[in-house]
Formats: sequence, structure tokens, C-alpha cells
Amino acid sequence: MPFELLLRYSTPLTPVADFDEVLVEFLRLVGYLPPSDDGRGGDGPVGESIAYRLLKDCLLKDPARAWYAEELATVLKTPKSSVYRHINKLKSLDLLEEVGGAQDGKGRKGYRVRYGNLARAWDFTEANAQNALKRYRETVNHVQALAEKWSAEQLQKPTTPTRPSKTKGGDR
Repeated sequence: MPFELLLRYSTPLTPVADFDEVLVEFLRLVGYLPPSDDGRGGDGPVGESIAYRLLKDCLLKDPARAWYAEELATVLKTPKSSVYRHINKLKSLDLLEEVGGAQDGKGRKGYRVRYGNLARAWDFTEANAQNALKRYRETVNHVQALAEKWSAEQLQKPTTPTRPSKTKGGDR
């Protein structure tokens, strides 16, 4: 699964004391929730969205607990396909980890906040972001070197003046 993180310049939300407000804004900043001006995320208020409730009411309520997709679908009253769509978004941010579910004998996968702690999970996300930015830097340096080489080649080419072409039939 590819790592995806939306980077936006933002002032830290530390002065805000409301958990819901901070969580919603953070999730919008990193690209998990869609940006919105009116506090709505799709069909209703963002606080009622499956994406938000999955994270807040399940995964953050008990971050060390492994949740199965079936359980999440039941709690959220939504199809498993919707649950998996949001699980995959959180996995692409590297905030979730898969946990084997051999306890019930079915071998199902469970999902939980990586390390059972959002702040520790974010360390992993941050390391991936730094690696991605480092690779961008390597590519930018390569593009610059190629641009300089190309530019030097263009400057060395002899320029031959072009004459205006005459139209058939002479001047009119």
C-alpha cells in the first residue's frame, strides 16, 4: 500500500481545547477527511461521518484493542466495504497496524492504532514523510543537473538567423 500524506502549512492547534474540533482539523490537514468550510463531510456533519466515527469512537476510544472489520461495520452501521475504504486510508497514513486474530480460531485480521498510541504511530508517519521528502530532494537535484546540462547545450548551438519567407506572388 502506498504511503500518502497531505502536507499543508498549519499553525499548531495546541491552543484549542475541544477534542472534536482539534481531531477534525488534524484529520483534514493530513488528508483523511475532506476539506470543508461548513463543518460537513459529505452527507452530513463530519462528526457523524463513518470516517470520523471509525477513528474517534472505535480506534481512539481503545487504541490498543484490535478491531475486526465485521465489528466495525456493526458498530458504525455501515457495509464492510465502507469500513475497509477508511481502514485503507488510515493504513496509507501508516497510523494503523494489522493484528493477527488467531484468538477466535478464524485467523481474521484485526486493526488498531499503531503501537496502541496515536503519538507513537505518528512517529512512524513522520519518518515516512521525511523519507519521501528526501527522495523528492534527490529528484529535484537531478532535474536541476539535467536542466543545467540542457541549457549549456542550447547555448552552445550556433544560432542561424532565419530569413522571412516570401509569399507566392510577391508583395501585395
